[in-house]
Amino acid sequence: MGAMILDGKAVAAAVKAEVAAEVAKLARPPGLATVLVGDDPASHAYVRGKRRDAEEVGMVSFHHPVPASASQEQIEALIDQLNVDPAVDGILVQLPLPKGLNSEAVVERMDPAKDADGLHPTNLGLLILDRPGTRPCTPSAVVRILDHYRIEVARKRVVIVGRSFLVGRPLALLLSAKGVDATVTIAHSRTPDLVATTREADVVIAAAGSPGLITTEHIRPGAIVIDIGISRVGTKLVGDVDFASVVEVAGAITPVPGGVGPMTRAMLLSNTLALARGTLG
Repeated sequence: MGAMILDGKAVAAAVKAEVAAEVAKLARPPGLATVLVGDDPASHAYVRGKRRDAEEVGMVSFHHPVPASASQEQIEALIDQLNVDPAVDGILVQLPLPKGLNSEAVVERMDPAKDADGLHPTNLGLLILDRPGTRPCTPSAVVRILDHYRIEVARKRVVIVGRSFLVGRPLALLLSAKGVDATVTIAHSRTPDLVATTREADVVIAAAGSPGLITTEHIRPGAIVIDIGISRVGTKLVGDVDFASVVEVAGAITPVPGGVGPMTRAMLLSNTLALARGTLG
């Protein structure tokens, strides 16, 4: 028997319906500003999807395409303008920026109260302190998928493969917070025996950006597998998990595409709504 498929598209549709219902109650629609620097096709596709999502739930999308030749000062000046624009509630800078530009400085230039992606150092610090602030979209997406499918992680062993500040580290904080109560291990490229580490887990979350890294030998039969990785191999989009084999041993698994990706975009909308209402939690 194969694993239950954790359908991120279905969960994202539920989140978007919730957001749309709340947006309709507001005196004015929330505004989401997207900043896209350069001509990377994948980045353009991602931003198109985010803008379309925003418009579908009744938000206003303010798109700011910036040529790859733009200077650091020009990009930061644009962020300054968005920070003081009363029509803009959330700002998203599509990362990575082209070579030669300082992504960290651009993110830090944002007003933390308009940081829709939850990556400003102030918001990451608030996460560490377990205080209200914008939470990063992808970690929030994983938590929402688990909640939607009523997968309990309290008193369970979770292994996250990947330690980036974008996903691995903030997700570990969310899952180990009081009230969630998972016991979390972060594994990475220098973990001595990754197979032994992941096979002890009730939940394995792959976020290493390494196609096919996680195979059946890494998964204890019946474990929950969340695949955050996404890479293009030839003409296909694949995750960090060897889906075709792992689906036969896992208890439940997210597909790639169609798993965490759609939910990351949905949580961006949820964050923007919270920023507009001033109801971050």
